[in-house]
Amino acid sequence: MAQPPILSLEGMALQQGGKWLFGGPDHAPLDLHIGPRDRLALIGRNGVGKTTLFRMIDGRIETDAGTRKVKPHAKIVLLEQDPDLSGYKTLLDWALAGEHAPQEHEVEAIAGQLGIDMSRETKGASGGEKRRAAIARALAQDPDLLLMDEPTNHLDLGAIDWLEGWLERYRGAFVVISHDRTFLKRLTRATIWLDRGILRRKEVGFGGYEAWEEQVYAEEARAAEKLDAKLKIEAHWLERGVTARRKRNQGRLEKLWQMRAQRASMIASAGTAKLKLATEEDFKSKSVIVAENITKSYGDRTIIKPFSLRIQRGDRIGIVGANGAGKTTLLKMLTGEMEPDSGTVDIAKTLTGVMIDQQRQLLGEDKTVRQVLAEGGDWIDVRGVRKHVQGYLKEFLFDPKIVDMKVAVLSGGERSRLLLAREFAKASNLLVLDEPTNDLDLETLDLLQEVIADYEGTVLIVSHDRDFLDRTVTITLGLDGTGKVDVVAGGYEDWEAKRRLPVSGKGKKDDKSAAPAPAPAPPPSKPTKLSYKDQRDFELLPARIEELEAAIAKGETILSDPDLYTSDPQKFATISKGIENARAEKDAAEERWLMLAEMVEAL
Repeated sequence: MAQPPILSLEGMALQQGGKWLFGGPDHAPLDLHIGPRDRLALIGRNGVGKTTLFRMIDGRIETDAGTRKVKPHAKIVLLEQDPDLSGYKTLLDWALAGEHAPQEHEVEAIAGQLGIDMSRETKGASGGEKRRAAIARALAQDPDLLLMDEPTNHLDLGAIDWLEGWLERYRGAFVVISHDRTFLKRLTRATIWLDRGILRRKEVGFGGYEAWEEQVYAEEARAAEKLDAKLKIEAHWLERGVTARRKRNQGRLEKLWQMRAQRASMIASAGTAKLKLATEEDFKSKSVIVAENITKSYGDRTIIKPFSLRIQRGDRIGIVGANGAGKTTLLKMLTGEMEPDSGTVDIAKTLTGVMIDQQRQLLGEDKTVRQVLAEGGDWIDVRGVRKHVQGYLKEFLFDPKIVDMKVAVLSGGERSRLLLAREFAKASNLLVLDEPTNDLDLETLDLLQEVIADYEGTVLIVSHDRDFLDRTVTITLGLDGTGKVDVVAGGYEDWEAKRRLPVSGKGKKDDKSAAPAPAPAPPPSKPTKLSYKDQRDFELLPARIEELEAAIAKGETILSDPDLYTSDPQKFATISKGIENARAEKDAAEERWLMLAEMVEAL
């Protein structure tokens, strides 16, 4: 017999800032039922109302319509991204306050597992310390329903692993908002998807979400075609772009596998070169950073033991390890920001870097998006290519209409995306990313992976996002906290596989550990010869794509005239239709060329 839900939201409607977020004339009322053992992923783009929905579930927001029903005596606890600790002297003082105040020994026990000192004063606590304290407080309350908003932000890999283990044993229900795909895949059993004011539910974990999303959009497209009407989806180019990018990224992943296989043949367990696929001179000529026997210690503690690495142009290096293991120290030494205690780091004189750190450089809130990107103009130089600012905004999943909006009205996730757009436009051949995935939604992460894949320079990434690393890096540098740095061809899973190898003898790994973990095998080869038509398309489509991009940019420039719609609505409609057709043709041409490119690579 099915148990009654812990919580039900029925017929909910909410208006914010003069706009109906749920219900009202534009959307059906929102309904949600959460059972006692539900493991739910809450998915949706930044700004659609995920955090607001959490506050509706928690009872902190009074809605304009609808009923909220809670099982008697059920305890609902919300783990917020940025809890308010003001008014409390220490983290422990804050953790022991509130409606469902936990027992002190429970808080301290969980805090010990997470490595956080709860006697720390709130004023000096870092973002990571506050997040761990918030987790200790939430879990110690032993809730019937736990709401988690980006729980893995600011946590290292060890803390994430512990949290996953706790949640696997947890007897209550939880709903989680997270950009951490690995976390979601391992823990969730059902998915609720908030999209354009509609809340959908499917009894599949996050691992089945993307296929479900594609199915929903395909069904909507078919329904619209039958009605012979335009597909009425707000910013539909955005949704279509998500689908197209996922298809294109299959080709990029194939290229990543090939790069990993090549690097695996060059890397021995100590990080030196085997040079099976290149001569020594070729290998050295492509090197942009060369570290030779570098070390670093703080007092009696060794952070980096003697370590050597030769980084080539185009390498994408991931750096992983627990907090305090030395990730940032190693990154700073490799980029020349910090001197090693011993050894040398030679950096190519031509290397020009762009740094995006987890603090995010501030964007002036009084500035408009146009001022941030194009200094108030209509055009922006993107690594040497001139693009219209509104067209460039679309590439970063923005509605072009926001171009003259103030930064102050953007959400935190939108500001992070705008910063990425500004930084990626700068001319550079070295990209340094320190925890780049914080505050980004899943679609933006897909975009970030795409930009990194297409970046022609060298990339250094410090991240705890396991799935992100598996999709982007060619080499992983793994720090275990003892000062040793493992060099593995591949991503996070490849490093984990190497660490799991059996140990024998006097603390030494067996013979299998002498070689790096094997890179993922590329997919099977495709047909061995192109037809005449395929060959012609492969040669001519790039030029056609450039023509279409130019036509789209020209049309967007004309439409940017604010008086055009009023003065000549027919011209406005004609140009809009032309842009829509050009985009459709460009998407089709890109898909066709990428398919042919994969065939050519397999010849």
